[in-house]
Amino acid sequence: MKNYLTKLTIITMLMMGFMITVTGQEGMWLLNQIDQLDLNKKGLQLAPGELYSKDKAALNRAIVQLGGGTASFVSKDGLLITNHHVAFGALQRSSSVQSDYLTNGFLARQRSEEIIAPGYQASLMISMTDVTSEVVAAGAGISDPLEREKKMDEKIGKMSEEIRKGKEDIRAYIASNFNGKQYIQYVYKTFRDVRIVYAPPMSVGNYGGETDNWMWPRHTADFSFLRVYVAPDGTGREYHKDNVPYHPEVYLKVATSYLKDGDFTFIIGYPGQTTRYRSSTSVHWNETVNYPFSIMNYREIIDLLEETTKNNHEGEIKVANLKKGLANVMKNYQGKVEGMKKTRFYEKKLGFEKEFQNWANSQPERKAKYGDILQKEKAEYEILAKTKTRDNVFGVFQGLAGMPLSIAQTVLYFAQQKDKPAGERDPEYTEENISRTIENLKFTYNNYFEPADKALFVRALKMAGELPADQRITGVEYVFKDGNTTPAQFADQAFRTTKLTDLAFTKTLFDKSVKELEALNDPFIRMAISIDPMSEEINDINSRFSADVVALRKVYLEGLFEWKGTGLYPDANSTIRFTWGRVKGYKPRDAVWYDPFTTFAGVVEKNTGINPFDAPADLVALYDRKDFGRWADPVMKDIPVAFLSQCDITGGNSGSPIMNGKGEIVGVAFDGNYESMISDWQYDLKLQRCISVDIHYVLFITEKLGKAGFILDEMGVRK
Repeated sequence: MKNYLTKLTIITMLMMGFMITVTGQEGMWLLNQIDQLDLNKKGLQLAPGELYSKDKAALNRAIVQLGGGTASFVSKDGLLITNHHVAFGALQRSSSVQSDYLTNGFLARQRSEEIIAPGYQASLMISMTDVTSEVVAAGAGISDPLEREKKMDEKIGKMSEEIRKGKEDIRAYIASNFNGKQYIQYVYKTFRDVRIVYAPPMSVGNYGGETDNWMWPRHTADFSFLRVYVAPDGTGREYHKDNVPYHPEVYLKVATSYLKDGDFTFIIGYPGQTTRYRSSTSVHWNETVNYPFSIMNYREIIDLLEETTKNNHEGEIKVANLKKGLANVMKNYQGKVEGMKKTRFYEKKLGFEKEFQNWANSQPERKAKYGDILQKEKAEYEILAKTKTRDNVFGVFQGLAGMPLSIAQTVLYFAQQKDKPAGERDPEYTEENISRTIENLKFTYNNYFEPADKALFVRALKMAGELPADQRITGVEYVFKDGNTTPAQFADQAFRTTKLTDLAFTKTLFDKSVKELEALNDPFIRMAISIDPMSEEINDINSRFSADVVALRKVYLEGLFEWKGTGLYPDANSTIRFTWGRVKGYKPRDAVWYDPFTTFAGVVEKNTGINPFDAPADLVALYDRKDFGRWADPVMKDIPVAFLSQCDITGGNSGSPIMNGKGEIVGVAFDGNYESMISDWQYDLKLQRCISVDIHYVLFITEKLGKAGFILDEMGVRK
């Protein structure tokens, strides 16, 4: 054991030494690597310790994870700025036909008017610690990857529970880097009372819609303001009338100057997932299997949602969040596939791996360790491929087959855990999580629109019915057994007889056993129980695949270190990261150059008066009068709307503040450009760009269109 840990420590130290040799703007760096990036020579005017410090408050204490994205504090009273599309779910859940905050926007002129952001929670990282030795020790000596992973997961669970024990607003998360070569423990303070302050109307905050999504040039004011509240003692508790605004240790100041081409910028945020160290097998699998099915699946669902809510404004509001989320991911995947094909990415990976193989085979010791590692990984994918057609359709039944079935599966999970001996239960089965699940049900039901949910269920059944004989989902075969009942007829009967569309009734089910649920004879609970064995089977296969492949990738990564000895930074994994880059345009194709800035003039140029280019008349009037207030760039003679930088971001970075060399906020990151959708797999300095809304356009919209100058006063923006 001692020798094993000593070897691990040496490897980790070598890794940390190797990592910091990447040139250019590439990299989503851990915060504890910032001081090794030589940023002051690149344009940072602060000491690296002012960005992140484990001992004192630094700029990272102004950044929170929020609603699948990122946000930042911009006042001493807990005011947050993020993207309109990050706040979109809260706006949708709060909207109705009578109060349509999505279409019309929302403004609280007094703090008493601020409304709850339903289901939203902000998490502030307060510490990060390398716990590699403790986690790895838990699995030492276990040869089976799955068993080793289970033991390490148990250790992770115990370590996390120890930190949050007795602390209402503290949670811990241990993240794996480099396929298990490094484990970092993050401790967060969580805030469960987040309220909406100001969001511009959809025609401003989502100007250009899906037409402009992932595209440049952009002209959308993709921002919203929210506020964090806490108990009087500072505890991050649920909404309460006595809660008070949170006072952050650090909040961002607004830049007093305008950006120009070539300026240094940086981002601290929460990028989701990247896959830059994957093999050619993984590339091929995603390019030809995963992405194409998802694109087709999401396209059909979006069309179905549009069809079932046509001319029904209530329905449009209820499905808006799902529809927008699917459209966003679908276009991202389309860009990835197009980028992979255009750059012949798979072939390039094969070429790189051929060189690796030649290196590995050149010495007997290396050949024994690395010679067949890629072939072993490919064999694991071949196991998944055998049932992939079935598994794709089965995945539709796990959340995209309508609300009642999804609710039934959730209720069944809790009943199954309740029936198990205490020592065998899922660590996530706690009274706290049960209560939170029940409390959050209202958000699920708020999105329920029966015509759409029924159509989703019918579609899933049809897909199951069309599967080949050797790929059937056994748990739904009873639907087709007599040959006389169509999926539509089955769905009509199921929706007519179920009680799972009743929120009050569903809340009563969380203390029932599986037998008690069976006795209800609910059609969706019956289906959830019927498909559960296959769910367990698929989960077991996927767990085995994950454990085996992670173990193989870990060895492959060791080979890359040994071969190249060049800089590697961890793939993104939804933990806080740092990236930097310069303001810069790009050349998307021959004879075309994109400038790094768009302006207010471009908003009006695009305006057709028809969604998604339906700029509000009041906004157009401001332009016509050249009523720019104090927000026009003196060089441009116009208001900058959005800008490009070489910062390295991905999903999850949405809403991240982008800052200048002084650490002042100059914008809010909200997108990437279509030409670089392959960026989760590789960074391209020439093409990859981060798109951000300029802070001056944010302030202009807030003050002149939103009539909310008091927000600027709170932010300390000088008049």
